[in-house]
Amino acid sequence: MNLPAEPHRFRADAAATAAVERLRIALEAAFETASPARGDEALGHGIRTALEAALADDALVTPAQRACGTGTYQRHLIFADPRGRYAVASLVWPPGQASPVHAHHTWCGYAVLDGTLTETLYTWDEAAGHARETRSRPRAAGAVSFAGRGRGAAHRLANSGDAPVVSLHVYGVTGQQIGTHVNDVLPLAHAA
Repeated sequence: MNLPAEPHRFRADAAATAAVERLRIALEAAFETASPARGDEALGHGIRTALEAALADDALVTPAQRACGTGTYQRHLIFADPRGRYAVASLVWPPGQASPVHAHHTWCGYAVLDGTLTETLYTWDEAAGHARETRSRPRAAGAVSFAGRGRGAAHRLANSGDAPVVSLHVYGVTGQQIGTHVNDVLPLAHAA
């Protein structure tokens, strides 16, 4: 039997694999309780419950999946459902980085693992064809959120602090679509 040269790495990988399996089981439970007739509400409750459990699982996001890039936030794919129903990723936010103002082409849930994000919420003005800021709020470690698809839940996430922030996201897309089929980037209203 070939054992790794660094047994601590083997234990870390095994712990991460077990943590991903626990999250997968929790997400399966979310899909079992949801039905098309019940809409996003039942699924949202299940996704939030799975994310809340994931917050307590330190092994879920490995050091490599906490790697912070420069210039923009980084997405690290953690798991993709083999049936194509969802993908799980860590997002690592360097200081000063933000997402564009966006809604979602699919449902999305997220939890803040480390640090604090600022979430700015927007309303979509269909007639004018732009988003208008409504309010901002801090989302500290432990915060969990879920939104269905569509422009009714437009927001922007930002790291306004001086240290990296790590968040965990579950999107209703395949792993291959995580960078292309999630965000619906929106134009902003011009300041008066």
